Amino acid sequence: MWVPWLALLLAAGAIVLSLMALRDVRELSRRAVSWADATFRQAELLRALDMELGLARPLPATRGWAASPDFLLILAGQIRERRPRTVVECSSGVSTIVAARTLQQLGSGHVYSLEQAPEHAAKTRARLAEHGLDAWATVLDAPLIEYSIEGAAYRWYDMRTMPPSSIELLVIDGPPKSTNPQARYPAGPLLFPRLAPAAIVLLDDADRRDEQTAVARWLKLFPALVHSALECEKGCVLLEQGGAA
Repeated sequence: MWVPWLALLLAAGAIVLSLMALRDVRELSRRAVSWADATFRQAELLRALDMELGLARPLPATRGWAASPDFLLILAGQIRERRPRTVVECSSGVSTIVAARTLQQLGSGHVYSLEQAPEHAAKTRARLAEHGLDAWATVLDAPLIEYSIEGAAYRWYDMRTMPPSSIELLVIDGPPKSTNPQARYPAGPLLFPRLAPAAIVLLDDADRRDEQTAVARWLKLFPALVHSALECEKGCVLLEQGGAA
């Protein structure tokens, strides 16, 4: 009499497996649609960015390790609105070109980009030259060196080549998260004291846990900063000095 029961159990198991497979297919389909929607949205924003910048040559690749079009549009928009004289970037790349081109369109300002990798610095300089933007941006060779911050060791950019002027717009998109835990936290203690009175900070990849922890620590260290979360596929945080517009 055990055979029929075994057959029923096997049939029930097959049904369960089929339902699980159907659920997995639906989940994969949902994720595929979500990914396609996000990709199309970024493609739309990239086209808008291209039209806004009016460059004769295409921008380098975006997304992935590079900044996404939504973040780059926010960067360009903030530069147009606030007209900073000094923009400092943590990590160079497509954002350097976008910032330099926007300043060129405005007719004033300069970008200083801290770059740890000599080969990447050389590539960014070459792309700036191709776009005729080398007079508007300087890529600084800034290898990662050890700093002691609040009793902990961090590897951060060597900032000895930075100009002494105050920072009116700070873009934090490096170093890589693999550098050390909360790899971007040192930007606060090391660079925020150099912010101009009406400066702003833009942080990319703000959806990541390390970046969220860094922001929380920055706000405790600099309570006058006002925090805003902006909609970006990888997360974006804007910090303002005293909420100045």
